[in-house]
Amino acid sequence: MSTITSTAASTAAATSSPASTKLNVDFNMFLKMLTTQMQNQDPLSPMDTSQYTQQLVQYSQVEQSIQQNKTLDSILSSLSGQNLTQASGLIGRQVIFDSAVAGLSADTPASWNYAANGKVSSLVATVTAADGTVVDTRAVDATNATGRFSWDGKLTDGTTAAPGSYTLTLRGSDASGNNVPVTINSVGTVREVQMAGGALSLSVNGSVYPATNLLSIAG
Repeated sequence: MSTITSTAASTAAATSSPASTKLNVDFNMFLKMLTTQMQNQDPLSPMDTSQYTQQLVQYSQVEQSIQQNKTLDSILSSLSGQNLTQASGLIGRQVIFDSAVAGLSADTPASWNYAANGKVSSLVATVTAADGTVVDTRAVDATNATGRFSWDGKLTDGTTAAPGSYTLTLRGSDASGNNVPVTINSVGTVREVQMAGGALSLSVNGSVYPATNLLSIAG
């Protein structure tokens, strides 16, 4: 099921609330002090006019700051909503992320693209669970320096790994046994887009990625 989730409005409010709350407190405190000052001034020696005017100006500045914050919150909320709407077009599209983490579900394997930085004679894949436990290690066909590795969660003892996020590492070696660096990118179909903390993220096979990690989108 495809989903679009937005917590933009509440997040924007939550993000700015400390500043807004402080302004409101200052604003109310200022009014209280000014009122008390006027009520308790000496009738024979009233408050200096210039000082009173200065305090009114300060009152106006605090009020303007509160209104500006409210306007900014509204603008940020609107922009977040627009970004989320545009990102919804990615749902159902295959994407590639700058991440070695991929999601495994009951019906969809975890998938990665890889590219060795040079000719390799051997490739060994290691799959690690989110808690750091190595769950699978196997040899990969090293005929080509680039390819795709898919893991269906099947373990050597005949059981199946639980759905979740898994990290792939690939140890590449050339004919002389020297290490060859391998670049790994997760691959999958976008199922959900969401906005949280002002940042857009995409859910692929149960794993969530920042939109900034997006490398490519299939046509």
